[in-house]
Amino acid sequence: MKLAVVGAGIMGANHARLAGNIRDLDVAWVVDPDLERANVVAEVHDAQATSDLDEVLGVVDAAVVAAPTHLHRPLAVELLAAGVHVLVEKPLAATVTDAAAIVDEADRHDRVLMAGHVERFNPAVLALDFPMVDAVHVACQRLSPYLDRVRDDVVLDLMIHDLDIVRALAGAPVAAISAAGRAVRGDMLDLATAVLEFDNGMVATLTASRVGQHKIRSLEITQPDRFVSVDLVRQDVTINRVEHSEFLTSEGARYRQTGVVEIPFLEHRGEPLELELREFARAATTGTAPRVTGHDAVETLGLVDAVRAAIGG
Repeated sequence: MKLAVVGAGIMGANHARLAGNIRDLDVAWVVDPDLERANVVAEVHDAQATSDLDEVLGVVDAAVVAAPTHLHRPLAVELLAAGVHVLVEKPLAATVTDAAAIVDEADRHDRVLMAGHVERFNPAVLALDFPMVDAVHVACQRLSPYLDRVRDDVVLDLMIHDLDIVRALAGAPVAAISAAGRAVRGDMLDLATAVLEFDNGMVATLTASRVGQHKIRSLEITQPDRFVSVDLVRQDVTINRVEHSEFLTSEGARYRQTGVVEIPFLEHRGEPLELELREFARAATTGTAPRVTGHDAVETLGLVDAVRAAIGG
């Protein structure tokens, strides 16, 4: 498929770099209002550069939208209306209304729409069961140092990844949300903590911060018979199980406990963004639903709004 990368910033350049490794994708065009920047990315892939989206309509089969969030709706709608399969970087749009409009356009033209929730393609996350029907509790931490270039609050910028993951793990509607947060470096939230209770009884606690001093990305999943630790930075999974426990009386008694630690082999290895692009290529060439659909992204954006409302309330 001939691919257009729309947006030649950091994410667009990364998409173009990794798409070049995928047999089913041919990076044919790079689109950016800054033609010089588009040329820099295009030259690496022997692609054409343009500052006008109309130039690629009717020419490409698929597109990655990696432009600023407020441009996602107009760009994605125009591409979908022209019959192009589209992968939109997260968040799918700035609002639930805009995201729903993109989904409607994809449905109207029977095109594949995929949301770029890249953490769902982390090899450690791909090793988990979705949904995880017996999960009792999921704890998520996503901490980062402050970056001046970020234009979204911490819920939309960071916590959205974990909201997407826990929603998929639960496989059930959210029954209640409570949250708290603070703006530290400016007017937007830089720290947020949320507790989500799902209809099936699963509870998730999420913390997102961009005023940390180092990078942490972790999931800890409690199930009736095991505890699963997921390090998303190191891309590894550790499973702890209690195999035997025994408690005798306090009079000469001993407490014994034995357990086992499992480190499963991860079937999928590689850079999550490349695995995401491979899934997009698979979905677009087969016409089947991708791992993260536009409908998934709309539901996750709804949770973003709910967390923000709980903090504001």
